[in-house]
Amino acid sequence: MQLSVNGERRDLGGDPRTTLLDFLRHSCGLTGTKKGCDHGQCGACTVLVNGIRINSCLTLAVMHEGDEVTTIEGLGTPADLHPLQAAFVAHDGYQCGYCTPGQICSAKGMIDEATRGWASFVSEDLSATPRLTREEIAERMSGNLCRCGAYPNIVDAILEVVEGAR
Repeated sequence: MQLSVNGERRDLGGDPRTTLLDFLRHSCGLTGTKKGCDHGQCGACTVLVNGIRINSCLTLAVMHEGDEVTTIEGLGTPADLHPLQAAFVAHDGYQCGYCTPGQICSAKGMIDEATRGWASFVSEDLSATPRLTREEIAERMSGNLCRCGAYPNIVDAILEVVEGAR
C-alpha cells in the first residue's frame, strides 16, 4: 500500500492501526505536524488530504491509500515560503510556534473550501461563494487552538493572503 506525502510516494507498512499523524512523524520523519491533544480537539495535527483539511490524529494511515497528503513541509521551504507562511511571519502569527503548522495547513484548506463555495455556520448566503471576513475566518479556524492567544495575528495573516488573491 502507498500514499503520496508532499509529492513523494511512501509505503505503508507495519501496524495497520497507525494513525496518519504517527505515520507522518515516525515513518516519514516529518515532525512539522504536531501531536497536541491526540483527540481531534486542538488542530495541531491538521494536514491536507487531497486538498481537504483533516485532523491526522483521527484517521488511520491505511485509510488514505492512493491519497495525496500535504504537510507543512510540503507547502513551502525556508528559501521559498508559501504566502501563508510568509504572512504568519510578517504578522507574528506564530508566537511559540507549536500550533503554527496546523494553523497554516488549516488556513490553506479553509481558503480552498471557501473558493469552492462551501458555506460555514456564519455564512450569510448559503448559495453564494463565501466572503472571507474576520468573522468567517474566525469561525472556520475555530477548530485550531492557540495557547499563546495569537488569534488576531493569525486572522490578520490569513486576511493578507486572501485580500492579495482578490
